[in-house]
Amino acid sequence: MKLAAVFSGGKDSTFSIYKSLKEGHEIKYLITISPDRDDSYMFHVPDIEWTKLQSEALEIPQVFKRVSGEKEKEVEELKDIFYSIKGDIDGIVSGAIASSYQKSRIDRICSELGLKSFAPIWGVDQGQYVKELVRDGFEAIFTGVAADGLDDEWLGRELNTDSIDKLIELNSKYGINIAGEGGEYESFVVDCPIFKKRITITESKKIWDKKAKSGYLLIENAKLEYK
Repeated sequence: MKLAAVFSGGKDSTFSIYKSLKEGHEIKYLITISPDRDDSYMFHVPDIEWTKLQSEALEIPQVFKRVSGEKEKEVEELKDIFYSIKGDIDGIVSGAIASSYQKSRIDRICSELGLKSFAPIWGVDQGQYVKELVRDGFEAIFTGVAADGLDDEWLGRELNTDSIDKLIELNSKYGINIAGEGGEYESFVVDCPIFKKRITITESKKIWDKKAKSGYLLIENAKLEYK
């Protein structure tokens, strides 16, 4: 089937594209949404503009749109975007794992527009899933953290065996979601098996709110390099 992928640049949306391609689907577009509010219920915020490099690395055209970020209004804005390309696609693929809020709204929009809704990693065992990511050659870094046990030292850290072990430990101690589905952390993929080139981050800085005990990695410069 011809699909468009809701794409944030993080591990989940990228892995969902990877899974869809392995199943024989064609990804026609990346749909990347930039919300005007930091507290969007639907969309990823940190470093969203750098998804344009990932689009080049994937060699898949990107539809990049700004939305209000207001609860429910942003869902209707997403529907307008789906409608604008529905003639070229059969369905939408998303990276939802356990968030019924996000998945149910994408499912509803697709139903209203006559599109199929695919969520290849919905309901997976989260500990096994993040291990599979690393095993399959995904290289991702933490670009945002907002949970007990995750401090500014996590910003820019690689998602690897060591960090996964620590996430499992924090899950036992604080109950955080190992895959970050509860907003505990955000990620950015710099390389994976379906990238034709890898991304090298050359300049970045950490933005940390001591009071909120949360922060994000601001990517200031990055480039594509041959593997």
